[in-house]
Amino acid sequence: MPNLSVLLSTQAAADFYAPGTALSITAQSATIHITDALGDLRTIQRAARCLDSAGVLKVELTGDWEIEQQWAFAKSFSSIKKQNTITWCKNTDAEELENRYQAMIFTRNLVNVTPEDLSPSDLADKCSQWISSLADDAVQVKRWTGEELKQEGWMGIYHVGRGSTRPPVLLELDYNPTGSPDAPVTASLVGKGITFDSGGYSIKSSEGMLSMKCDMGGAATVTGGLGLAILRGLNKRVKLFLCCAENLISGHAYKLGDVITYKNGTTVEVVNTDAEGRLVLADGLMAATKTNSPLIIDAATLTGAAQVAVGTDYNAFFALDKALCSQVLAYSEQEFEPSWSLPLETWHKDACPSPFADTANSRSQKGGGSGGASNAAGFLSRFVGNEGKGWLHIDLAAAYNASSNAILPAGGTAQGIRTIARALLEQ
Repeated sequence: MPNLSVLLSTQAAADFYAPGTALSITAQSATIHITDALGDLRTIQRAARCLDSAGVLKVELTGDWEIEQQWAFAKSFSSIKKQNTITWCKNTDAEELENRYQAMIFTRNLVNVTPEDLSPSDLADKCSQWISSLADDAVQVKRWTGEELKQEGWMGIYHVGRGSTRPPVLLELDYNPTGSPDAPVTASLVGKGITFDSGGYSIKSSEGMLSMKCDMGGAATVTGGLGLAILRGLNKRVKLFLCCAENLISGHAYKLGDVITYKNGTTVEVVNTDAEGRLVLADGLMAATKTNSPLIIDAATLTGAAQVAVGTDYNAFFALDKALCSQVLAYSEQEFEPSWSLPLETWHKDACPSPFADTANSRSQKGGGSGGASNAAGFLSRFVGNEGKGWLHIDLAAAYNASSNAILPAGGTAQGIRTIARALLEQ
């Protein structure tokens, strides 16, 4: 059923395509039957998944669709193997939908790349190249690779990535459309870019390791968010820091019991090499803090504990700055990207004690023990300034689906890019 016209209707169907699909189909068109004029977005998503599964190759959205109805359909119909096959309604929403779609496809495709084809250097390249393609004259890039990280004191990224033959990278991208080198940095973004996570010597099971190509989802998401903000007209200076490494086992890999000393003097005992995301983000957060930007957002596929708490439909927010958290939660609601705030207080930084260092990177318990997501955020709070004012940590529980479901296709979701873009534009 190629080139199918898809319509919305509040009228009951005479005959549904299949029970529970809210779809009726003829040779020329498909109709999604919704309950009211605004429409149930999840009903639209289920119908889009059904059309994808039925082998529909291309669709044209016709009739009266609100922008969020079109977007709900696009998120669910567009799969790994089928992209750029939607014709939007002929109305004023098309430009915004195209911008969203470009950012979503970039983010999803990057998350879905096999780890063999995405080294830490490749990840840094792909992100900087895409942002440069949107605003080449406004972008400058610096990077530190391999032993350069050790020389410059970026010890978290260095130690996590040194077990791989493909060296770790810290990327700093400066988006400065003002043209003035003295322009203030209004926001900094930090992304976890673990291109593959074996768990290191705290090795994962095969089942747990299979999806670990997605562990660079934070880097993809903050880059996608910045790109979407640029496409929406961002005219303020923003810096992007990507903490890129492969967490592998070798004779040069970091080990349990190692103590890492960071630029700010904090010492960290490694009690779990699979709690590596917070170790690399610490460097990125210190770099972001040096910019004096009033807003710092980091994003990471950081803990399974966050996913246990909020499921895979929501991302989890953590902040010592409660006003900021409430503000960005409101943005996520306005952008139809479900998010939820989980606990973070100043005392969470002491939740992983060590007799050999200022802190451990986790607890020596499965999953880091109770409150693992908050404890991880507490660890990160040691590496931001100003007592956490202006800093938001996003644990991307909704970043990836190992298999398709009734709402979304398999692979990266790109959930979070709209919220981040909105926060940058509102800053």
